[in-house]
Amino acid sequence: MIRTPTHSGGGFGGGAYGQGVVLHPAEPHPVTALAHGIGSQHDLPISPFYAFAGAFAALFVSFLALGLLWSTSRFRGARAGLALPAALQRVADAPATRTALRGLGLAAALLVLLHLLLGPDDPARNPAPGAVYVLFWVGLVPASLLLGPVWRLLNPLRTLHRLTFRALRRRSPDRPLPARLGLWPAAAGLFAFTWLELVSPDPASTTTLLIAVPTYAAAQLLLAARFGERWFEDGDAFEAYSTLLARFSPLGRRADGRLVLRNPFHGLDATPERPGLVATVCVLLGSTAYDGFSDNPSWINALQTSPLGRTPTATLGLLASVALVATLYCLCAAATRLVSGPHPGPLTAFAHSLVPIALGYLIAHYFSLLVVEGPRTVIMALGTDNAPEPAPPLGPGGLAALQVIAVVTGHVLGVVAAHDRSVRLFPPARAVAGQLPLLALMITYTIGGLGLLLN
Repeated sequence: MIRTPTHSGGGFGGGAYGQGVVLHPAEPHPVTALAHGIGSQHDLPISPFYAFAGAFAALFVSFLALGLLWSTSRFRGARAGLALPAALQRVADAPATRTALRGLGLAAALLVLLHLLLGPDDPARNPAPGAVYVLFWVGLVPASLLLGPVWRLLNPLRTLHRLTFRALRRRSPDRPLPARLGLWPAAAGLFAFTWLELVSPDPASTTTLLIAVPTYAAAQLLLAARFGERWFEDGDAFEAYSTLLARFSPLGRRADGRLVLRNPFHGLDATPERPGLVATVCVLLGSTAYDGFSDNPSWINALQTSPLGRTPTATLGLLASVALVATLYCLCAAATRLVSGPHPGPLTAFAHSLVPIALGYLIAHYFSLLVVEGPRTVIMALGTDNAPEPAPPLGPGGLAALQVIAVVTGHVLGVVAAHDRSVRLFPPARAVAGQLPLLALMITYTIGGLGLLLN
């Protein structure tokens, strides 16, 4: 559904360009149209009552069915999967294939940089902002979900790191990263990017991106020069983001390195319990929640009247959204320990179950943005002057149904992942009781998620 917002701040998904700036010749200022979102309750094509009732029914039925029928752990992590033909794996792992993919990623990055340097400072005529915020940020979701951790192969920073050390005729260092570091750099990088997208005053400006992109690249390359190429795996926010989403991909690798087709829950179960994992997932959930809330009239009014100013207030709002999601999860982990007794990794043991929830929110929130602005960005990049204006891919009813189904399905899949981990960690007598805090968390997230979609 296309609707007109009452403000012009923010970024993709929550602000001016994020909602799709369309310049009309007869108007002196950009007219902003939402590229996602299903409108307000006043024009919602489905009943909020039925949406909430269906969500609660799905969660409770799933919880009861799992408790009755699923008494032992069924997911085997990196040990599971049907091996793909050896010839296919040879092609996938061939040096020529890897080199071609690295070259493709580097060429795409250079093309975006050229558009930023030489193109107009107008997102309606310059494809670079769309390439960053839509094709890259949003496009990584379906690409990683279907094909695995693709950014590891395309990452132009890895390629630049290799080319630099090859030109210097030096070996890349191989220093171990501090174990306590974990995914914390990725969590910080993802928060910085979502701040740029949702909070910064002019996220689609070429000037903004020309500052942000080289600064991030330089920091990553300097850290990789210190620790070696392994830095990108955990330190590059987007590589960690792609890898985390790829945990739920049907295409993966077993522990022995074989390329396999697998039940996505096996890959999700193999998610390492590492420092920063909870923070990374909570940044994804919290930033998406803030994006949805940023269109609320009460929040818009708070931004406009805040004595701190728009950007500091919006920054605090984004921080509060991430902190709220993290706090709820930590309270759930503490309650689980009280109910079921001590178990390994009380904080991170169930963090993997938040990944399907994050995927559900990302699909619900960014589907329209990808299918509307994605092709438009490609057309602009090909040099077509008359790129079509964004149009909704589905009618109001279809888009509303897709978003609600995505959110509810993500929570149900999270319940399944959490249940399997629970019956593995807890004694049989406490396995179901130990999930009650998790069920409460899922219900809370569902209420919040649907509330943001339906407000």
